[in-house]
Amino acid sequence: MSSRIWRKRPVMVQVDNNVDMSLNSASTKKGGYRACMFVFALASLENIGFVANMSTMVLYFSYVLYFSLSTSANLLTNFMGTVCLLSLVGGFISDTYINRLYTCLIFGSMEVVALAMVTIQAYSKNLHPDPRCKSSCIQGGKALFLYTSMILLALGAGGVKGALPALGGDQLYRNSVEGGKALASYFNWYLLSTILGGIVGVTGVVWVNMNKSWYWGFFIGTMTASVGFIILAIGKPFYRFPPRGNSPLLKIAQVIVVSIRNRHLTPPVNPDELYEISEKERDPSEEKIPHSDQFRFLDKAAILREGAYAEPWKVCTVTQVEEVKVLTRMLPILFSTVIMNTCMAQLQTFSVLQGHLMDPYIGSFKFPTASIPVIPLLFMSILIPTYQFVFVPFARKITGHPTGITQLQRVGVGLVLSIISMSIAGMVEVKRRNHAIKDPLHPISVFWLSFQYGIFGIADMFTVVGLLEFFYKEAPSGMRSLSTSFTWLSLSFGYFLSSIFVNIINSVTRRIAPSKQGWLHETNHSPNNLNLFYWFLAVLSCLNLANYVFWASWYEYKKNDSEFKTEAEPTNGQN
Repeated sequence: MSSRIWRKRPVMVQVDNNVDMSLNSASTKKGGYRACMFVFALASLENIGFVANMSTMVLYFSYVLYFSLSTSANLLTNFMGTVCLLSLVGGFISDTYINRLYTCLIFGSMEVVALAMVTIQAYSKNLHPDPRCKSSCIQGGKALFLYTSMILLALGAGGVKGALPALGGDQLYRNSVEGGKALASYFNWYLLSTILGGIVGVTGVVWVNMNKSWYWGFFIGTMTASVGFIILAIGKPFYRFPPRGNSPLLKIAQVIVVSIRNRHLTPPVNPDELYEISEKERDPSEEKIPHSDQFRFLDKAAILREGAYAEPWKVCTVTQVEEVKVLTRMLPILFSTVIMNTCMAQLQTFSVLQGHLMDPYIGSFKFPTASIPVIPLLFMSILIPTYQFVFVPFARKITGHPTGITQLQRVGVGLVLSIISMSIAGMVEVKRRNHAIKDPLHPISVFWLSFQYGIFGIADMFTVVGLLEFFYKEAPSGMRSLSTSFTWLSLSFGYFLSSIFVNIINSVTRRIAPSKQGWLHETNHSPNNLNLFYWFLAVLSCLNLANYVFWASWYEYKKNDSEFKTEAEPTNGQN
């Protein structure tokens, strides 16, 4: 086959002097675990208040602001869903417009202001509803203040979550085996940092909330977050900043538009005949991705028509097409983890309400029921180092994989454990309710909840780290923050789906139940048939696991061009 030369207009690449162009070099002046320490510090300090709020906010809504229990649960899950959904905003901005550090600091400022507003409302009786109010009657300026603080908090916390994990990953990532090991370890230590902060939050801060005053607990969260963002800013001289690329959404749109425009063309049998540019012309934020055989219809976007110039919206490079393919392959994995996060939402809402109806005493010490999540956090704080130093080296010898098992295998383990957790949660609720009927003055110990919390904590350890590493490592270089935000997007869908399930289950079961009361109808501040709801989620999770196994088996991992010993010439049509 004769060589095919494409005509190209000159390409001007503008270099930002503030970014480190040697991201893939052996630079030791910046980056590395020294830089990651500042990220770990913020992850821990910011999570102190965040996890404490997640654990107690449903009680704050119910007993201070006088929302009904189901409304309180839905309000919290909707808030958490919004936080995770808005992480996409932080990810998009840090990939396109400003670096990840400045993104964290800007959104962090919003988060601190919002926490201060929550503290003020908790402190001021003038911002509380009338104590004589029966249910959900906060109105006017009080409601405006509450929802403004919640929206600002969701935007700030979400923006930080969208940029912070990728900021740390940028300090370590290399397209090599050693780089893959370091990246896997980083996400383990990142999760451990958030867990350590969470332990302080669900013990110390929750104790302050439940025994001293709500506003003191919120104030502590405000101060620890402020200190965390200051520490992150101090680390600026040590960070490596990769170059930012063009808008990810723009690149995706170009591939879709050009592939539709070329829909009548037939892709060449030899993929080397598709359009690609040389390394000198390549955007410094972009890594070359070899051609893959999935979604061949998108390859039409890389066909340069005869006599045409290579311009945006007329032709896309193979790498640009492969970036869209990678994101498309990720979507089924993303949606297959939503049900697990719906299950997790129950541990932050209904399980906390369960604990409030159980015996909280250990001898003479009253254990705050909202501190029950400390049990899985303690499990995880021990298991993560064990996983890193014992399991990974052992599994590596068996599988030969740099991280012991693949990211998708790790997520699969988490999904199995979440099914077990929901099944046990239903059994514990049956025991609690039956004992409450027989002996209402002596409820069972709140520590019966430790089984469902402990198992789900282990599940979360496998799933969250697996997803963070998967979405970061598989993502195109210019979309890593946006892609990492898919982890939080899955959480978002899970929280929103929880609210939908609560409303639908209540509505349907109210019509068909002989008592005309829904499964989650409140009887003496206790959900009527919570165990059935837990088992419903367990069955749904089993079906979802089968769906996940199918897509995980189908998924084709991205191959980095550096893994190949030879490269095809970018400007000719032959090998």
